[in-house]
Amino acid sequence: MTDFTLRPLTVPERKYTYAQSSQLQGQTGNIGHLRGDFGSSGDQFYTTWFDTRPQWKSDEFKRDLDDVINALRSEEYGLLQSRSQMVRYGRENKESEMQGAYTTEFGFRADTEKYAFVLRCNPTRGDYNFYCFCYVKEWLDKHIEEANRDIRFIDSHYKELFRIPDGERIIVTDRDGKTESYPCRYIDNYHTEVGRNLFHICEFAERMEQGGCTYAPMEPPLPPMCYSILPSTGEVIQIDRWQNGYTATSFNDGNRAENEAIKDKFNGKLGVSKAQEQAMLAGSMIRWDSIAAKPKSYDENGKAIKPKDYER
Repeated sequence: MTDFTLRPLTVPERKYTYAQSSQLQGQTGNIGHLRGDFGSSGDQFYTTWFDTRPQWKSDEFKRDLDDVINALRSEEYGLLQSRSQMVRYGRENKESEMQGAYTTEFGFRADTEKYAFVLRCNPTRGDYNFYCFCYVKEWLDKHIEEANRDIRFIDSHYKELFRIPDGERIIVTDRDGKTESYPCRYIDNYHTEVGRNLFHICEFAERMEQGGCTYAPMEPPLPPMCYSILPSTGEVIQIDRWQNGYTATSFNDGNRAENEAIKDKFNGKLGVSKAQEQAMLAGSMIRWDSIAAKPKSYDENGKAIKPKDYER
């Protein structure tokens, strides 16, 4: 039996539970994926395999995949035993919960020595109940680490305009005022996917200028990190994007008002708005995929906006 570890997905890992472009498949070492469901009774087991890079489907990989899936079907785990057991296991691991298209799903990652198996689980009857995307672990981790640099957008003179986290969207406005949004994926520091197209960041800026188009983040992005105030004590804390909880700092003056001023000074140097700060605080304390973790949920002073006051 192959040894493996199993844990809930981190927020950045969740996007790898969906089909990737050919470019990203190659960069992340995506071998293929397994799709499965539990049938009408909820305890059957039907699967279909889809190749991405069959040349990487070695005997060692096949053994690891079989061992991991069989273990997850066993009573020890139960994640892939039935729909009811999938719900049980997911609820026992609250950090695995993630918002799907129409329901709460569960995300897990199983690692063997060389391979990463990234699972998206949906215990809804009548739908496919799980997808297991299979990667060369070293390649996947390298891409995730590099993508934490965020996607750069520049103008045609190479001036940086903004950055967005990997997987978020931009709005492009044409010369007639028509707008369209596009998902963006990190390729490297000089290339990005916008929609289905691969661009050098200079090429994208030049094409936008030539077409009379402007571009901006679809929503205010979360910064990589910021400072905030711990509500219960008034201490200055550091919050890192996608991480639960916070890191204590040595910037505390013992007075909440003075700590607020210290926090605002450091956030100002980082270019972090009060809305972004409040969204980061909510994400670290509640859930990163909650509406409270979106900067658009707050006004310029960091006060929560009632749902009717902002455009969804």
